[in-house]
Amino acid sequence: MSRPTPPARRLRLGLPRRMFSQVLLMQLAIAAGVTVLATGLFLAPLSNQLDDQAMRRALAIAQTTAEQPQIAKDLQTTPYSVDGPVQKEAERIRKATKAEYVVIMNKDGVRWSHTDPKEIGGKVSTDPARALAGEQVMEIDEGTLGRSARGKVPLRDSDGNIIGAVSVGIAYDSVRARLIHAIPGLLAYAGGALAVGALAAWLISRRVQRQTRDLAFSDISALLAEREAMLHGIREGVVALDRTGRVRLLNDEAQRLLGIGDEAVGRSPDEALGAGRTADVLAGRVTGTDLLTVRGQRVLIANRMPTDDGGAVATLRDRTELEQLGRELDSTRGLIDALRAQDHEHANRMHTLLGLLELEMYDDAVEFVGEVVGDHRATAEQVTEKIKDPLLAALLVGKATVAAERGVALWISDRTRLPDRLIDPRGIVTVVGNLVDNALDAVGGKPHARVEVELRAEGRTAVLRVRDTGPGIPVEQRELVFTEGWSTKKPPAHGKRGIGLSLVRRLAERQGGSAAVTEADGGGAEFVVVLPEALAGDDLEPALTVPAAPEEES
Repeated sequence: MSRPTPPARRLRLGLPRRMFSQVLLMQLAIAAGVTVLATGLFLAPLSNQLDDQAMRRALAIAQTTAEQPQIAKDLQTTPYSVDGPVQKEAERIRKATKAEYVVIMNKDGVRWSHTDPKEIGGKVSTDPARALAGEQVMEIDEGTLGRSARGKVPLRDSDGNIIGAVSVGIAYDSVRARLIHAIPGLLAYAGGALAVGALAAWLISRRVQRQTRDLAFSDISALLAEREAMLHGIREGVVALDRTGRVRLLNDEAQRLLGIGDEAVGRSPDEALGAGRTADVLAGRVTGTDLLTVRGQRVLIANRMPTDDGGAVATLRDRTELEQLGRELDSTRGLIDALRAQDHEHANRMHTLLGLLELEMYDDAVEFVGEVVGDHRATAEQVTEKIKDPLLAALLVGKATVAAERGVALWISDRTRLPDRLIDPRGIVTVVGNLVDNALDAVGGKPHARVEVELRAEGRTAVLRVRDTGPGIPVEQRELVFTEGWSTKKPPAHGKRGIGLSLVRRLAERQGGSAAVTEADGGGAEFVVVLPEALAGDDLEPALTVPAAPEEES
C-alpha cells in the first residue's frame, strides 16, 4: 500500500512574522520613500531655476550688446549683409558668450545678423513687438533654431529712440544637459543618505529585537491579552510601579483590597493611600518578605519585587480570614484553659467538701460551699454592676478566670462605670480583649502580678485604661508597639504577631479617637484608648456599624 503523498508546502508571501524584520522593512521603506521624495522635491525647483538662469543670461548678453553705440550706428548707416559690420560684431559676441544666436533687427523686424547667413535680410520668426515697444523680454520659445531660452531688449540710437531690437538665445539643450549632469551627484548624495538611513534602521531594529526578545507582533498582542486576563483573573492583588515610584497598574483584586480605583494610576502610593505602613511597603521604604500590613479592616501580606526598568511589582494577599481563624483558635484555647482551671479548682473543692462530709463536719461543709458560691457570685456581680454591656461583662468575667489560673489578679477599677449604650460593643470588646491579653502576657510569671481595667463613660466618649505591673515599655518603643508586624513575642502557630495593637489604634482613629501607652503609677505599662461618640444618647438608638475584627495579640 503506497503512502499518501504529503501536501506540498505553500509559499507564503507577505510581511515576515518577527518584529525585528517588520520594523526593519518598514524603516527601510520609509527611508527610501523620504529619499525619493526629497530628490523629487529638489529636482523640480532645480529645473525651473536652471531655466531662469538661462533666460537671465540671454537677457544680460542682449543688454550688453544693445549698449554698444557702434551697433546702433551701423544698423542705421549700413545695409544688412553677410559681411556687414553688424553681422561681424554679432558673431563675435555670440562666440565670446557661447550663445546659440545673437540677432540684431531693425524696427521692421528684419534681421541684420543671424547664426545662419541665409536668414540675414529676412524677418524674425517670433513677434518682436514687445521689445520694439521698449520692454525687456525673457522667455523660452521655439524659433528657427529650435527651442531656446531667449532675452530681447530694444536697441536705441544716441538720442534714445528705438531703432531696432537685440534678441539672444541660449540653446535649451544646454540647460537640460546641466540638469542631467547634476542628477548623478544628487543621486549619489541621496544614495548615501539612504545608506545611512538603512544602517540606522538596522541598528534601531536590532535594539527593538533585543528589547522584545525577537517576538512577533502577534505574539506580543497575545502576551498582552494573556497578561490582562491573568492580572484581572487571579485572586491576588498586583500593583505595578514605574521607576519614579508612581502606580502604573492595578488589577481588580488590588483595587478591592486597598479600597482604591483607577484614579490611583499615575500617583505615588502616599498620594493614593495616604501615609502609613501600606504605602511604605509599596514604595519600598519597608523591606522584607511576607510583610504584614493592615488596610481598613483587612490584614494583608505584601511582597515587593524590583523590575529591570527601575520600577517594582508588589503582590498583596488577603490574610483577614486566616487571622480571624487564628484569633478564634487563640480564643478557644483561652476558653479551654479557663475551663481546665475551673475544672481543676472545682475538683479540689469537691475533694475538700467530700472530706468535710466524711468527717461529719456538716456545718463547716455548709460554710465552705457558701464561700465558694459567694466568691464566684461576687466576681460576676462586681463586673456586671459596673459594666452594663453583656458582651463586655462576659469578656471580663472570662478573662478573670484565665488570670486566676495564671496567678494574676485581674481588678476592675472602682472608677469603672460603663452603661449599656455602646454603639459598637464588638469593637470595644476587640480593644479590651487585646489590651487585657497583652497585660496578662506582660505580668505572667512575676510575683504579685496584677492587671487593672478601668472603663468609664464621659458623656458620649468611652475612655479605656488597662494597667499592669509588668516591666513596662521603653519610651523609644511606645510608638513601635502600634506598628503593624512589630512584636516582642514569639509568633503563634497560625501566623505572625504584631496585628492586635495596630488594630486597636486603627479602631480608635477610625472613630476619631486615639490610643497611647505611658508608664503606670508604680511601674508597668498603662494603655489609654479614647473613643469619642462611642455611646448613644439616652434618646438615640445605637447606630449600626461594621463589626470590628476579632482580637489579636501583639
